[in-house]
Amino acid sequence: MGRDAESLQGDLVGEDAKVDERRLIRKLDFFILTFCCFSFFFNHLDRSAFANAYVAGLREELQLEGNQYNVLLAMASTGMLVGQIPSSIMIQKVRPRIWLSSMVVVWAVFTMASAGCTRFEQLAVVRFFMGLAEASTYAGSIYIMGSWYKSDEIAKRAAIFTVAGQVGKMFSGAMMAAIHESMEGHAGLAGWQWVFLIDGIITLPVAIFGFFFFPDIPEITEAFYLSPAERQLALDRLPPKGENNHSIKIWSLAKRVLGQRMTYIFCVFSALSSALQAYIVQGLLILFMKNHQVSDGFTQAQVNTYPIPTHAIGIVVELAGSFIIDRYNNLRVSIGLLLCTIQVVCSVVLLIPDVSLAGHMTVLYLASTAYGINPLMYSWASNIAIRAVDDATRSVMIAMMGASDGLLWTFWGITLYPADQAPYWKTGYIACICVAVALSCWLFVVRWVDRSTPPVQSTVVESLTLETGKVAQDDQTRKSG
Repeated sequence: MGRDAESLQGDLVGEDAKVDERRLIRKLDFFILTFCCFSFFFNHLDRSAFANAYVAGLREELQLEGNQYNVLLAMASTGMLVGQIPSSIMIQKVRPRIWLSSMVVVWAVFTMASAGCTRFEQLAVVRFFMGLAEASTYAGSIYIMGSWYKSDEIAKRAAIFTVAGQVGKMFSGAMMAAIHESMEGHAGLAGWQWVFLIDGIITLPVAIFGFFFFPDIPEITEAFYLSPAERQLALDRLPPKGENNHSIKIWSLAKRVLGQRMTYIFCVFSALSSALQAYIVQGLLILFMKNHQVSDGFTQAQVNTYPIPTHAIGIVVELAGSFIIDRYNNLRVSIGLLLCTIQVVCSVVLLIPDVSLAGHMTVLYLASTAYGINPLMYSWASNIAIRAVDDATRSVMIAMMGASDGLLWTFWGITLYPADQAPYWKTGYIACICVAVALSCWLFVVRWVDRSTPPVQSTVVESLTLETGKVAQDDQTRKSG
């Protein structure tokens, strides 16, 4: 009877711990995901504003020629490349709510500044600094999620976060179409200029929310909505933190990052995954439609809005894949292989020069499933890194993944998908097939790293239950004595 009472007591305390943990997670989801998702939403809204503005008058106004469109895309990528690692280091010393929110303000200002550009050179400089500020968003958000969530909680959050970017792209097309019709010529400004101004203005409230409500990381959080017990629970439910967990002494940090084989494996993983999304990142569908606008009778509103379903498809694939990944970790490779296979099929069809208009557009819609690789890549890398390295090292690793992405796009789009080759990019299609094959092989390399990295031993619920059982056993011993 005594043993049954002990078991019941342990079960009750274990259930209470689970309730407390669920309550904590709900709070974290609201405050962390609200800021991160809206940041990424406006990040992509501001980025997509450029592609939509380009086909809605910016190209003619600034007299852009040849591959200057691709160069301007690359300037933002270059800024992100340069800013990734410095941002990952700054977030170790400046409170994340201060650093990340400040960067939101900076890129909002540069987005508005885009409206005032009258020459290619001016816009190139503005986009570089906008990319520099935006460098903090993706890697910083993934780092924060890894600091608060357990390994089986990250993929869904990473997907929801990434989906916010797709929604931003979707909204940008609809917003561009609406503004082009309603604001064109108002106050002497073109519709594309109003897009940049409005984008920047509506981005600023996100920064205000972040300054006041973002919880930083568990070790230093002062969030008023978390009780002392919840702050301790947030620490207890994750692997223990080392004494120098946030040390950024340059030589020590460099050795810790560069001495890890997974750093290089993750960077290659990131570059290949990014290249797999080339058709969507480079906006091939909107360039294709712009090229066919006269011959097929597309209106300007259709050019801006028809690409919207690509993001809807990406959202569905990202969410579905992330829920499967969190539920069945062993399916990561299978999901990655499926996404690569779809890109190979799409590329083979696109290589056919006389494919019909409907066929061409259908394949470019289907190619947007490549977005599904993002939550898989970052959640997988984050889960492995959490088990193997300290927070500062993990932050820089994730930033280096983003930098690999940025480095790729400084030349990849210019070389393989120049705007003046629309609507047929033969070299780019062949390159995507090669990337899909290489990534398919690399998935097995990442799985090898995952399997060779020791797992985290316990969760807070397990430890509390064990501790309760021990207390109950000690009580029983005292009573027997």
